[in-house]
Amino acid sequence: MSTLLLAFLVGFPILVQAAIAAVVYRDAGIVGLEPPRKWAAIAFLIPIFGLFAYLFERSELSYDPESDPYRRGEYNVHPSRTDEDDP
Repeated sequence: MSTLLLAFLVGFPILVQAAIAAVVYRDAGIVGLEPPRKWAAIAFLIPIFGLFAYLFERSELSYDPESDPYRRGEYNVHPSRTDEDDP
């Protein structure tokens, strides 16, 4: 295998991971997830899963209990199922 192809196959994924880590570092500082270095390291060292872990953690910052229909432990039942007995 040529050296140039090998450098591309190894270097390009590392470059993409570094770019993702840089975006996570910048965004974590903006939204207030502390410390942003930790989130950048997670996004860089754990490919794909680290980015999703950051995105899920970030989405928890915008939780509004007033708009959550399930905050009291209640759930909606379809009208066709309201007359069925509970097991």
